[in-house]
Amino acid sequence: MQTAKERPRFRLSRQEISLILITMIWGGTFLAVHIAMLYSGPLFFVGLRFAIAGVATWLLFRKSMRGLNGQETVAGCIIGIAIFLGYGLQTWGLQTITSSQSAFISAIYVPIVPLLQWVVLRRPPHVMSWVGVALAFTGLILLAGPEAGSLRLTEGEIVTLLSAVAIAAEIILIGHFANRVDSRRVTAVQLLAAGGVSFLMMPVVGEQIPAFSWVWVIGAVALGLASALIQLVMNWAQKSISPTRATVIYAGEPVWGGVVGRMAGDRLPPLALLGAAFILAGVLASELRPTNWRKRQRDDQAES
Repeated sequence: MQTAKERPRFRLSRQEISLILITMIWGGTFLAVHIAMLYSGPLFFVGLRFAIAGVATWLLFRKSMRGLNGQETVAGCIIGIAIFLGYGLQTWGLQTITSSQSAFISAIYVPIVPLLQWVVLRRPPHVMSWVGVALAFTGLILLAGPEAGSLRLTEGEIVTLLSAVAIAAEIILIGHFANRVDSRRVTAVQLLAAGGVSFLMMPVVGEQIPAFSWVWVIGAVALGLASALIQLVMNWAQKSISPTRATVIYAGEPVWGGVVGRMAGDRLPPLALLGAAFILAGVLASELRPTNWRKRQRDDQAES
């Protein structure tokens, strides 16, 4: 019979707890953006949001920013472009789909991460990654509207799916640069880069500065500060947590997004809810592998 000391223990590190908390905040941003899109264009709002986040981060770490070097600038700009694509496309999609739909479709970035690692880093996906992709794709079909269960995706759903690819790239890039740069400095650069690129793209697509509204002002400030916090914690935590481990924690984001959307009146049809469940199953299946759990238990036993 195992004693209390011999039993495997499930412990969360400070980094993991921090990622869980920012994931809860992240999930709540979908509804805020959805509302802001009634008063602003996507590029202006994303640009303002991340410009505020970048300036706040720069001021917070202004002493550290004096040590900014070329490698950190390049890393921040590359990650910033991925952030712009991820959030820009996601915000665009939120003009026409609900916050709950956006949250669950965006979650597909989790099973996309190992696929991108295969393409970019030549790391073949585990068999469970393929299972996760299959489940997530099935869920996407079930979740798609306006006629859930059809193979027809709306424009909003397509661009949100593309945003998931960009977010997956962001996760991989953060993990790639994490131990080579100062997380505070690179966070400020990547946020400013994301905001700057968004503003520069406005005349390209013909988007105008919106009429003044306290809705987009308050939304941009609140989400800007939230974005700064989210990116700082991600860069700090992923110094000691692998991209795949981090994505398991981020899997809770669509759940919180769905909860907030539900509280605001989102009512997904039963087939769409089943699709959301399939997506979550795909997210978890792509990362939660039996061998990983056994290894974790052996590590816990060795430390006890």
